[in-house]
Amino acid sequence: MVDLSPVIPIAVAAGLGVAGLLARDVLRRDTGTDRMREIASAIQDGARAFLRRQYRTIALIAVILAVVFATAVGASRGVVTGLKTAGAFGLGALFSALSGYIGMQIAIRSNVRSAAGSLRSFNDALTIALRGGAVSGLAIVGLSLAGVSILYYGYGYGTATTYQAQNELVLSLVGFGFGASLVALFAQLGGGIYTKAADVGADLVGKVEAGIPEDDPRNPAVIADLVGDNVGDCAGRGADLFESTAAENIGAMVLGVVLFDYFGIAGVIFPLVARSFGVFASVVGVYVVRAREDEAPMTALNRGYLVTTVLAAILFGFAAWGMLQPAAGLGASDLTWLFYWLCGIAGMITAFAFVWITQYYTEARHRPVKEIAKSSETGPATNIISGFSVGLEATWLPVLVVCAALLIAYWLGSLTNITGGGLYGTAVATMGMLATAAYILAMDTFGPIVDNGAGIIEMSGMSDEARRNMDKLDAAGNTTKALTKGYAVGSAGLAAFLLFNAYLEQAQIASVDMAKPEVFVGGFIGAALVFLFSAFAIRAVGRAAWSIIKDVRDQFKEKPGIMAGTEKPDYGRTVDICTRSALKEMIVPGILAVATPVAVGLIFRVAVVTPGLRAAEPLGGTLMVGTIAGVIMALVLNTGGGAWDNAKKYIEAGNLGGKGSPTHKAAVVGDTVGDPFKDTAGPSLHILVKLLSTITLVLAPLLV
Repeated sequence: MVDLSPVIPIAVAAGLGVAGLLARDVLRRDTGTDRMREIASAIQDGARAFLRRQYRTIALIAVILAVVFATAVGASRGVVTGLKTAGAFGLGALFSALSGYIGMQIAIRSNVRSAAGSLRSFNDALTIALRGGAVSGLAIVGLSLAGVSILYYGYGYGTATTYQAQNELVLSLVGFGFGASLVALFAQLGGGIYTKAADVGADLVGKVEAGIPEDDPRNPAVIADLVGDNVGDCAGRGADLFESTAAENIGAMVLGVVLFDYFGIAGVIFPLVARSFGVFASVVGVYVVRAREDEAPMTALNRGYLVTTVLAAILFGFAAWGMLQPAAGLGASDLTWLFYWLCGIAGMITAFAFVWITQYYTEARHRPVKEIAKSSETGPATNIISGFSVGLEATWLPVLVVCAALLIAYWLGSLTNITGGGLYGTAVATMGMLATAAYILAMDTFGPIVDNGAGIIEMSGMSDEARRNMDKLDAAGNTTKALTKGYAVGSAGLAAFLLFNAYLEQAQIASVDMAKPEVFVGGFIGAALVFLFSAFAIRAVGRAAWSIIKDVRDQFKEKPGIMAGTEKPDYGRTVDICTRSALKEMIVPGILAVATPVAVGLIFRVAVVTPGLRAAEPLGGTLMVGTIAGVIMALVLNTGGGAWDNAKKYIEAGNLGGKGSPTHKAAVVGDTVGDPFKDTAGPSLHILVKLLSTITLVLAPLLV
């Protein structure tokens, strides 16, 4: 065995340090004209105002839940354990909120600099946007590593030298994942409702009713729309991937404890070391990205992703060789480390497959998007039918990929001849899939940066060449946002088995028997939760959008000079209305997500038909079926919505009649339907799936 634990603090320092250097590089860039700076300032003010209000609301909910769970855990497992759980919950919530804040703060400064870069060259605009996104990606993965490490080492790493002590130690970390998931859910919900309410309101009144272009400064909702890109896609997604890496690290550590006799502490901290090497690989990947002036943006971005993946694979193998060689005399294979390295490779291939599949279904170069665009020639109804069918179709390939990855990883893990080695193989595959998380998140934040940049160029009246550069990047940004959502839901699917088995381990049950009526009912409730949660999230966008639509119409009536260009719209009024509506609407679906698993656990402590049944089994049914339904529903919503959006952009590029044609108007309607699918309900379902896992892990000891 090689002690690679020193790599963890080095990776934390490297991730945060390079993020700081990239931020400095981006912030030193040119900010363009006075008009560009004026628009960027309005976006910054609106984004900060929203986040301040949102985090105050989330903080109140988090404090209440921390007290409730600390009391419950303390009553069951002792005051010290209860306090440790509450402390972990608080740190997870704090770091998750900080992750979202960092992602948004750099994005609202990078947008105008990327726009200014487009005045010089296509490559400048692309590299500024990607490096701005990388600040978010590296900082978030660094914070995730730092949080879990602080708790693991601070809660007694030095004295936990037995299986039982390690089990207690790792279990006390579960609250960190729960806190991160809770904040991420509300951040994504609130931001997603805001961004899509503003987008829908701006499109329906501006494009459809008034017949003015997207990002036209006469539209009162246009600044709210640009603010929404940051609070939904940056703050929300930053918190989303923070909780993904945190929850899956902890789940893998839980299974690592099971193999304590074989690997000792090395098997427990291996997920942290593997994540650390992923940070180094992502740094290299970001710095190698350059684009020729005539090159497609995704070609340059994919080149960086390929470099990141190859380097991560090599470093992952080194980590497996150094840490996953079992103690002698226990009958394990001498090639154990190699089998686990191959498990990690399976996870990386899974990530690459998800990126490719998502690009196929959402890029305008391929059949699905062109099919939706073509169907728009016969009106909005056929556009919606075609788009929804693409979303449904887009589930089967990702599901096959996840199934293959799970089976291959389990089989490879079983070849180690270690009891429980197959389960740990699936955990290692999940670590492999998340090895490139920092680079993927950089590509995700790239999306809203260039979206804002395109809006700034449009509103400030810059040159046609600059518009072409930013429009090309904006279309690629739609794809990067879609592929990140695919990546997030793919990691959720791959991690589902890992987290489900971690739950079984902590609940001390061997399996969940769906033939028992209580367990079957629990599964039904899990599936229904996904649909009800999605309904509430989508309806929330409709309600909030109505308030925006009304305000825009009112402003057009109150100030007739807006359309003539002689009067300015009141952007601040629209931003404030959208903020209040979004925060109000996020409460019900958020509470539903937390309350449902708690209610199932409590109800089946008393409402038992099957003799000897423990409440942990029905709750396991809720977790298992809810996760499966959530992953598939998220694929439908994310991919369908992304395809609708790029079908509209394909037409706007001059195809099938171009902007202003009846075909374009039909595509705008389809895009409007897809907006709450891909940016509100779909991304929130990734977090719902993880929240189910973390909250059930917290509840598990109470149901034993």
